[in-house]
Amino acid sequence: MQEIAISEFKAKCLAVLERVRSTKKPIRVTRFGKPVAEVVPPTVVEKRSSWIGSMKNSMRIKGDIVSPATDEDEWEVLRD
Repeated sequence: MQEIAISEFKAKCLAVLERVRSTKKPIRVTRFGKPVAEVVPPTVVEKRSSWIGSMKNSMRIKGDIVSPATDEDEWEVLRD
């Protein structure tokens, strides 16, 4: 893994990040020769549209989903 001093990373941060993104190779940032951080390429992000329809055929409707769950006679609000 390539190493870069923290002072150089600070000066060339955007260029280093772009190099990691394009080459897909991580870079270790060091301070006084000791590792401080590792800059790694991003993981693959799924497209946002992929979640649409992902639950298709995973549920089943049993019974009537339109009428109330209880009888209207049991509703206190409807009583006179």
